[in-house]
Amino acid sequence: MRRGSIVQLIVIGVLAGAIASAFALIPNWLPEPASKEAGRIDFVFWFVTGICIFVFSIVAAVSVFAVWKFRAKPDDDSDGAPIHGHTGLEIAWTAVPTLLVTSIAVVSAIVLAKDDAQGANPLRVEVTAQQFFWSYRYPESGNKESDVLRLPVNRSIVLHLTSKDVIHSFWVPEFRQKQDIVPGIHPTLHITPTKVGTYPVICTELCGLGHALMRSRAIVMTDDAFQKWAAQKGGA
Repeated sequence: MRRGSIVQLIVIGVLAGAIASAFALIPNWLPEPASKEAGRIDFVFWFVTGICIFVFSIVAAVSVFAVWKFRAKPDDDSDGAPIHGHTGLEIAWTAVPTLLVTSIAVVSAIVLAKDDAQGANPLRVEVTAQQFFWSYRYPESGNKESDVLRLPVNRSIVLHLTSKDVIHSFWVPEFRQKQDIVPGIHPTLHITPTKVGTYPVICTELCGLGHALMRSRAIVMTDDAFQKWAAQKGGA
Protein backbone atom coordinates (compact mmCIF):
# COMPACT_ATOMS: atom_id res chain seq x y z
CA MET A 1 0.00 0.00 0.00
CA ARG A 2 1.28 3.47 -0.88
CA ARG A 3 2.30 5.87 1.85
CA GLY A 4 -0.38 8.34 0.75
CA SER A 5 -3.10 5.70 1.17
CA ILE A 6 -1.84 4.85 4.67
CA VAL A 7 -1.94 8.53 5.63
CA GLN A 8 -5.49 8.81 4.30
CA LEU A 9 -6.55 5.74 6.30
CA ILE A 10 -5.03 7.21 9.46
CA VAL A 11 -6.74 10.57 8.93
CA ILE A 12 -10.12 8.91 8.39
CA GLY A 13 -9.59 6.72 11.45
CA VAL A 14 -8.63 9.70 13.64
CA LEU A 15 -11.70 11.63 12.49
CA ALA A 16 -13.97 8.64 13.15
CA GLY A 17 -12.40 8.18 16.58
CA ALA A 18 -12.80 11.86 17.41
CA ILE A 19 -16.49 11.83 16.45
CA ALA A 20 -17.13 8.64 18.45
CA SER A 21 -15.23 10.06 21.44
CA ALA A 22 -17.32 13.23 21.32
CA PHE A 23 -20.53 11.17 21.41
CA ALA A 24 -19.13 9.18 24.34
CA LEU A 25 -17.75 12.04 26.43
CA ILE A 26 -19.87 15.14 25.83
CA PRO A 27 -23.32 13.85 26.91
CA ASN A 28 -23.67 13.13 30.62
CA TRP A 29 -24.46 9.44 30.18
CA LEU A 30 -23.83 8.30 33.75
CA PRO A 31 -25.31 9.66 36.98
CA GLU A 32 -22.93 10.98 39.63
CA PRO A 33 -21.33 7.98 41.42
CA ALA A 34 -22.20 7.62 45.10
CA SER A 35 -20.47 4.41 46.16
CA LYS A 36 -16.98 2.96 46.28
CA GLU A 37 -18.02 0.20 43.89
CA ALA A 38 -19.32 2.73 41.35
CA GLY A 39 -15.83 4.02 40.63
CA ARG A 40 -14.61 0.55 39.67
CA ILE A 41 -17.66 -0.14 37.52
CA ASP A 42 -17.24 3.20 35.77
CA PHE A 43 -13.61 2.28 35.04
CA VAL A 44 -14.77 -0.92 33.30
CA PHE A 45 -17.40 1.05 31.39
CA TRP A 46 -14.87 3.55 30.03
CA PHE A 47 -12.25 0.86 29.45
CA VAL A 48 -14.67 -1.08 27.23
CA THR A 49 -15.88 2.15 25.59
CA GLY A 50 -12.29 3.05 24.69
CA ILE A 51 -11.74 -0.36 23.08
CA CYS A 52 -15.01 -0.03 21.15
CA ILE A 53 -13.97 3.40 19.85
CA PHE A 54 -10.59 1.98 18.80
CA VAL A 55 -12.23 -0.88 16.88
CA PHE A 56 -14.87 1.43 15.39
CA SER A 57 -12.17 3.82 14.13
CA ILE A 58 -10.34 1.05 12.28
CA VAL A 59 -13.50 -0.44 10.75
CA ALA A 60 -14.84 2.99 9.77
CA ALA A 61 -11.51 4.03 8.22
CA VAL A 62 -11.22 0.88 6.09
CA SER A 63 -14.89 1.02 5.05
CA VAL A 64 -14.87 4.70 4.08
CA PHE A 65 -11.52 4.36 2.30
CA ALA A 66 -12.72 1.31 0.34
CA VAL A 67 -15.96 3.00 -0.74
CA TRP A 68 -14.06 6.15 -1.70
CA LYS A 69 -11.10 4.60 -3.52
CA PHE A 70 -12.48 1.40 -5.01
CA ARG A 71 -16.05 2.26 -5.94
CA ALA A 72 -17.05 1.12 -9.41
CA LYS A 73 -18.18 3.59 -12.05
CA PRO A 74 -21.92 3.58 -12.89
CA ASP A 75 -21.37 1.82 -16.22
CA ASP A 76 -18.66 -0.61 -15.03
CA ASP A 77 -20.06 -4.17 -14.81
CA SER A 78 -16.70 -5.94 -14.93
CA ASP A 79 -15.40 -8.17 -12.15
CA GLY A 80 -12.72 -6.89 -9.84
CA ALA A 81 -9.15 -8.08 -10.01
CA PRO A 82 -8.51 -11.45 -8.29
CA ILE A 83 -6.98 -11.21 -4.84
CA HIS A 84 -5.25 -13.65 -2.53
CA GLY A 85 -5.26 -14.01 1.24
CA HIS A 86 -2.73 -12.24 3.43
CA THR A 87 -1.50 -14.47 6.24
CA GLY A 88 -0.13 -11.58 8.30
CA LEU A 89 -3.42 -9.67 8.20
CA GLU A 90 -5.42 -12.78 9.08
CA ILE A 91 -3.21 -13.41 12.11
CA ALA A 92 -3.46 -9.75 13.15
CA TRP A 93 -7.25 -9.46 12.97
CA THR A 94 -7.56 -12.71 14.92
CA ALA A 95 -4.92 -11.99 17.57
CA VAL A 96 -5.83 -8.35 18.28
CA PRO A 97 -9.56 -8.97 18.99
CA THR A 98 -8.59 -11.98 21.12
CA LEU A 99 -6.27 -9.81 23.22
CA LEU A 100 -8.90 -7.07 23.54
CA VAL A 101 -11.67 -9.46 24.59
CA THR A 102 -9.32 -11.19 27.04
CA SER A 103 -8.34 -7.85 28.58
CA ILE A 104 -12.03 -6.95 29.03
CA ALA A 105 -12.67 -10.30 30.71
CA VAL A 106 -9.69 -9.95 33.06
CA VAL A 107 -10.51 -6.36 34.08
CA SER A 108 -14.19 -7.22 34.58
CA ALA A 109 -13.36 -10.27 36.70
CA ILE A 110 -11.04 -8.24 38.95
CA VAL A 111 -13.62 -5.48 39.43
CA LEU A 112 -16.46 -7.93 40.13
CA ALA A 113 -14.31 -9.75 42.69
CA LYS A 114 -13.41 -6.50 44.46
CA ASP A 115 -16.99 -5.22 44.40
CA ASP A 116 -18.22 -8.51 45.87
CA ALA A 117 -15.80 -8.32 48.81
CA GLN A 118 -17.48 -6.86 51.89
CA GLY A 119 -15.61 -4.52 54.18
CA ALA A 120 -15.08 -4.74 57.92
CA ASN A 121 -18.13 -4.61 60.21
CA PRO A 122 -20.73 -4.64 57.42
CA LEU A 123 -24.31 -3.58 58.07
CA ARG A 124 -26.81 -6.28 57.12
CA VAL A 125 -30.07 -5.20 55.51
CA GLU A 126 -32.81 -7.61 54.46
CA VAL A 127 -34.36 -6.42 51.17
CA THR A 128 -37.69 -7.91 50.12
CA ALA A 129 -39.15 -7.45 46.65
CA GLN A 130 -42.86 -8.03 46.03
CA GLN A 131 -45.23 -6.85 43.34
CA PHE A 132 -44.93 -3.88 43.30
CA PHE A 133 -42.93 -2.47 46.20
CA TRP A 134 -39.73 -2.78 48.21
CA SER A 135 -39.39 -3.30 51.96
CA TYR A 136 -36.33 -3.29 54.18
CA ARG A 137 -35.52 -4.88 57.54
CA TYR A 138 -32.55 -4.23 59.84
CA PRO A 139 -31.65 -7.27 62.01
CA GLU A 140 -29.05 -5.26 63.96
CA SER A 141 -31.74 -2.78 65.03
CA GLY A 142 -34.26 -5.24 66.43
CA ASN A 143 -35.60 -6.19 62.99
CA LYS A 144 -36.72 -2.61 62.40
CA GLU A 145 -38.71 -2.37 59.16
CA SER A 146 -38.96 0.46 56.66
CA ASP A 147 -40.21 1.17 53.16
CA VAL A 148 -37.18 3.43 52.63
CA LEU A 149 -33.62 2.07 52.40
CA ARG A 150 -31.60 4.09 54.92
CA LEU A 151 -27.84 3.59 54.92
CA PRO A 152 -24.91 5.13 56.83
CA VAL A 153 -22.27 6.78 54.66
CA ASN A 154 -18.81 5.22 54.30
CA ARG A 155 -19.82 1.88 55.82
CA SER A 156 -19.86 -1.48 54.10
CA ILE A 157 -23.42 -2.65 53.47
CA VAL A 158 -24.53 -6.21 52.71
CA LEU A 159 -27.99 -6.42 51.17
CA HIS A 160 -29.66 -9.83 51.49
CA LEU A 161 -32.24 -9.96 48.72
CA THR A 162 -35.47 -11.98 48.63
CA SER A 163 -38.41 -12.09 46.22
CA LYS A 164 -41.86 -13.18 47.42
CA ASP A 165 -43.40 -13.74 43.99
CA VAL A 166 -41.68 -13.20 40.62
CA ILE A 167 -38.26 -12.18 39.35
CA HIS A 168 -37.27 -8.64 40.31
CA SER A 169 -34.01 -6.72 40.00
CA PHE A 170 -32.57 -4.27 42.55
CA TRP A 171 -30.74 -1.22 41.17
CA VAL A 172 -29.66 2.17 42.44
CA PRO A 173 -28.10 3.99 39.45
CA GLU A 174 -25.75 6.07 41.60
CA PHE A 175 -24.45 2.91 43.31
CA ARG A 176 -24.09 1.14 39.92
CA GLN A 177 -24.55 -2.29 41.55
CA LYS A 178 -27.50 -4.30 40.20
CA GLN A 179 -28.75 -7.72 41.23
CA ASP A 180 -31.53 -9.94 39.90
CA ILE A 181 -33.73 -11.54 42.59
CA VAL A 182 -35.13 -14.95 41.67
CA PRO A 183 -37.76 -16.54 43.94
CA GLY A 184 -36.15 -19.25 46.06
CA ILE A 185 -32.65 -17.82 45.61
CA HIS A 186 -31.26 -15.29 48.10
CA PRO A 187 -28.33 -13.35 46.58
CA THR A 188 -26.32 -10.67 48.35
CA LEU A 189 -25.11 -7.29 47.14
CA HIS A 190 -22.24 -5.32 48.66
CA ILE A 191 -22.39 -1.53 48.64
CA THR A 192 -20.27 1.14 50.33
CA PRO A 193 -22.07 4.52 50.02
CA THR A 194 -19.73 7.50 49.80
CA LYS A 195 -22.09 10.47 49.44
CA VAL A 196 -24.93 11.65 51.64
CA GLY A 197 -28.12 12.08 49.62
CA THR A 198 -31.35 10.53 48.37
CA TYR A 199 -31.27 8.14 45.41
CA PRO A 200 -33.92 6.14 43.53
CA VAL A 201 -34.30 2.39 44.01
CA ILE A 202 -35.55 0.89 40.75
CA CYS A 203 -36.76 -2.55 39.70
CA THR A 204 -35.12 -3.28 36.34
CA GLU A 205 -36.80 -6.64 35.63
CA LEU A 206 -40.26 -6.65 34.05
CA CYS A 207 -42.36 -8.03 36.91
CA GLY A 208 -45.97 -7.28 35.94
CA LEU A 209 -48.36 -4.46 35.13
CA GLY A 210 -47.08 -2.28 37.97
CA HIS A 211 -43.39 -2.75 37.12
CA ALA A 212 -42.85 0.90 36.15
CA LEU A 213 -44.17 2.00 39.55
CA MET A 214 -41.97 -0.35 41.59
CA ARG A 215 -39.70 2.31 43.01
CA SER A 216 -38.37 3.29 46.39
CA ARG A 217 -35.74 5.57 47.88
CA ALA A 218 -32.26 5.00 49.25
CA ILE A 219 -31.28 7.67 51.78
CA VAL A 220 -27.60 7.83 52.66
CA MET A 221 -27.00 9.71 55.91
CA THR A 222 -24.23 10.34 58.39
CA ASP A 223 -23.51 7.56 60.85
CA ASP A 224 -24.85 9.62 63.78
CA ALA A 225 -28.10 10.34 61.94
CA PHE A 226 -28.46 6.66 60.99
CA GLN A 227 -27.88 5.46 64.56
CA LYS A 228 -30.44 7.97 65.83
CA TRP A 229 -32.99 6.76 63.25
CA ALA A 230 -32.23 3.09 64.00
CA ALA A 231 -32.85 3.69 67.72
CA GLN A 232 -36.28 5.21 67.10
CA LYS A 233 -39.42 3.10 67.24
CA GLY A 234 -41.43 2.59 64.07
CA GLY A 235 -40.43 2.42 60.43
CA ALA A 236 -39.65 4.86 57.60
